[in-house]
Amino acid sequence: MTVILRRTGLIALIALAAATTGCTRVRLHQGYIIDQSLLSTVQPGIDNRDSVTRTLGRPTFVSEFDDKEWYYVSRDTAQLAFSNPSPTKQTVFRVTFDDAGNVASIRSTGVEQVASINPAKQATPTLGRHRGFLQDLFGNIGQVGAAGMGGTTPNGGGTTP
Repeated sequence: MTVILRRTGLIALIALAAATTGCTRVRLHQGYIIDQSLLSTVQPGIDNRDSVTRTLGRPTFVSEFDDKEWYYVSRDTAQLAFSNPSPTKQTVFRVTFDDAGNVASIRSTGVEQVASINPAKQATPTLGRHRGFLQDLFGNIGQVGAAGMGGTTPNGGGTTP
């Protein structure tokens, strides 16, 4: 009888351990590993692109519109079970260069810049007609090449005027 109780207790303990491991908080770090002493050494008017690269390494990303802004992004997130991860700490270190390649300005922002976006009704609202699935699927049949619609003429002689 005691063997059965021990097995039952052992099975219950294993089941409890398996159930609680799914509920642990997962912490994750993404991006640049920040070293405040290195960040504080980068100074406007003193450093240039080469010295910033030697001090901080390659940036996380460069501005899409020009190469005068470099971003070093660091983010810590926490996630519970199957929920979406939420940021707990974030630092974006932006270095702006002038035309000569010298550091013009430095700006650092934190987690207050993280935006929470909530989509509306799983669909993007649009202006115009509301068409169903079958209308979207078969809506162009007969439209391509039809007379007066900018397609080719029935005799194949080019576009209509």
